[in-house]
Amino acid sequence: MSRTEKPDGPAAEDVPPQVSRLEHLTGVCAVLGGLLTFAVAILVTTSVLMRWLLGAPIDGDFEYVKMATAIAVFSYLPYTQARRGNIMVDTFTRWLPRHVVNVIDAFWDFVFAIVMAYLTYCLVHGTLSAIHSGETTMQRQIMIWPSIALCAALAGVVAVAAFSTALRLLGASGERRAP
Repeated sequence: MSRTEKPDGPAAEDVPPQVSRLEHLTGVCAVLGGLLTFAVAILVTTSVLMRWLLGAPIDGDFEYVKMATAIAVFSYLPYTQARRGNIMVDTFTRWLPRHVVNVIDAFWDFVFAIVMAYLTYCLVHGTLSAIHSGETTMQRQIMIWPSIALCAALAGVVAVAAFSTALRLLGASGERRAP
């Protein structure tokens, strides 16, 4: 095995650079989502301890948790899609040739890309609406548009990742399975 070849994949020069950049971007998003999740866990733990020890939790903790959880979930989706780590059921396609399965999977990745692009559009619209209305959380009066905008950006990255994986699958659909 050469130095540029991965044990389970093609040589490094065979991987398109945009895929590598996309996977890097989605990996960064996932790590930041993990750090945000860790921060939420610390916030919740601190709030529970304060409630138990002092009789008073962190004011508005549920508002922080709600916004941070939404952002964290959206930050994991691009990486999962870029790595094709979503749950797949192959009950009816297990017997098909690999190139046919790739075409079917690419179709569903395109559908997912379209759905996520539409969700991105809706989140952008929601962001603009929240900006214009000045909508805030009930207790702490935190502006909600930044969290919606982050979710919109991350949903856009999911759409790009799904489109990219669909194209990758179609590129691989011409290749036949090794006997």
